[in-house]
Amino acid sequence: MDLGTLENAFGLSSLVLIAALIVVRLTRRLGLPSLLLFLAIGLVLGNGGLGIDFDNTLLAEQLGLAALVFILAEGGLTTRWSTVRPALGLGVALATVSVVVSIGVVAVGVHLLLGFDWRTSLVWGAVLSSTDAAAVFSVLRGVGVKSRLAAALELESGLNDAPVVIAVVLLAGTDPITWTAPLLVVYELVVGAVLGVAVGVVGAWGLRRVALPAAGLYPLAVVALVGGAYALGQVAHASGFLAVYVSALLLGNSRLPHRAATLSFAEGLGWLAQIGLFVMLGLYVDPFELPEALLPGLVIGLVVLLVARPISVIAAALPFRLPWREQAFLSWSGLRGAVPIVLATIPLMLGREHSDQLVNVIVVVVVIYTLVQGTTLPWVARRLDVVQGGQATELQLDAAPLEEMGASVLQVTLPPDSRMHGVYVNELRLPAPAVVSLLVRDGRPVPVAPLVRLQAGDQLLVVAPEQVRAAVERRLRAVGRGGALAAWFQRGEQL
Repeated sequence: MDLGTLENAFGLSSLVLIAALIVVRLTRRLGLPSLLLFLAIGLVLGNGGLGIDFDNTLLAEQLGLAALVFILAEGGLTTRWSTVRPALGLGVALATVSVVVSIGVVAVGVHLLLGFDWRTSLVWGAVLSSTDAAAVFSVLRGVGVKSRLAAALELESGLNDAPVVIAVVLLAGTDPITWTAPLLVVYELVVGAVLGVAVGVVGAWGLRRVALPAAGLYPLAVVALVGGAYALGQVAHASGFLAVYVSALLLGNSRLPHRAATLSFAEGLGWLAQIGLFVMLGLYVDPFELPEALLPGLVIGLVVLLVARPISVIAAALPFRLPWREQAFLSWSGLRGAVPIVLATIPLMLGREHSDQLVNVIVVVVVIYTLVQGTTLPWVARRLDVVQGGQATELQLDAAPLEEMGASVLQVTLPPDSRMHGVYVNELRLPAPAVVSLLVRDGRPVPVAPLVRLQAGDQLLVVAPEQVRAAVERRLRAVGRGGALAAWFQRGEQL
C-alpha cells in the first residue's frame, strides 16, 4: 500500500485510530485485553494483510522505546503516592529481586529446552523478565483488588523496565561480563532515580510559580519535563526509564496548576503511545513466521508463567510475609506486553545469535499468555479473595472551583456484596469538608439527602479536598466492608 502521500498517511492513521478506539470500547465490555487487538490491527495492515512493508529494526526499536517513555510517564503521573507508599518495599522487591530470579530461572529453562549457550539463554531470560506497564495499567485498574497488591504491581511494572533494559543491553553485547557489571547496574539505577527526583522537584516548583498564558500549556510543560528526564538519564549513562517514572510520580503527586487537565492529557497520550506501539509491532512482525515459533513459545511461556514468575514472587515477597493467596495473585498478574517485544529488538540490533527466533517466540508468548491471564484475572482475584469492592477512583474534571479548593472528584460504584448497601448517606460520616455531590441509580440522578439509603449498583461522586482525600478513601473502604457501624480506621483497611 502506498503511504508516500500526506493524504494517504493521514487517512490511514485516522482509520487506525478510530478502529483502535472502537476496539477499546468493545474489549471493555467483553473483558478482553485491548492491547492484543491493537497488535492484530498491525498484523492486518502488514505482510499478512494490506501489505504495508515495515522491516526497519532500528526504527522499530527507537519508536518502541519512545512509546515506553510516554507509557511510563502516564503511569507515574496517575499513580497516587499515598496509595503506593505502603507497598513501596514490596514493589521495589518485585522490580529488582524478582527480575534477577526470573532471569535465572527462565535462562535455565531455555538452556535445557532449546540447548542454547548460557549467555544467549540469559538474554532470553532478561527479555522475558519484565512485566509490561501498558498491560498492567490497562487490565489491573479494572479488577478492584486490594490496594497494596494493586500498588505493588503498578510499582513493579513502572520500575522494572529500568533494570531489565540494563540487563538486556549488558547480556546481549559482546563484551565479557566482569565483576564491575553489578556496580554499573547500581550506578545506572541510583543516578537515574536521583535525576528523576531532581526533575520532579524542580519542575513542580517551577510550574507552581510560572504563570503560563494558557491552561493547555501546562500539560505540554509536564511532557517536556519527563522527556527531559529521560534525555538527562541517557546522557549521564544512567537509567532514563527510571528517571522518567520517578519524575512523573513526583509531578503527578504535586499540587500543579490545572492538574486535572494535565492528567487527562497524559492519559490520552499514554493511550496513543500504547495504540501506536502495538500497531507498529504488528506491522514489524511477519505473521508467516509465527507458526514455527508456536511450540517453543507455548513451552517457554509455561516456564515463565508456572515456574519463573511464582518462584520470583516468593523470593521477592519473603521479607513481607504475604499470605499465599496474595502471592498466588501476584504470580498470575505478571502480564507481558509490548515491552518484551521491544526489548527483543535490542539483541537483534546487536547481532545476537537466535535473535530472529526470539522476536517471534516473544510475540507468541505475549499473545497467548496475555490473553489467558488478562481474561482470567478478575476470576482469579475473586477465587483468591483479594478483591476489595467499593474503591474510589479519581475522575479528571478541570473546573475552577475544584482548582481553588485543591479538591478531587472520586467515583465509587457499590458492588453487589458491598456492606454499603442499605447505609444512609449521613451514616457514611465522611471527613469534613468532603461531601457526596451526586448519586446515580439506574442511570438517573437521585437527590442527595441525609436519609437517602444507598443500594448496590449505585454510583457516588464525592468531592474530596486533598488534605482529607486519603481519609475519605479509607472511610469508604471501611463502610464497604463493615457497614454503617464500621470504625473510622479499621486495622488493615489499607491492604
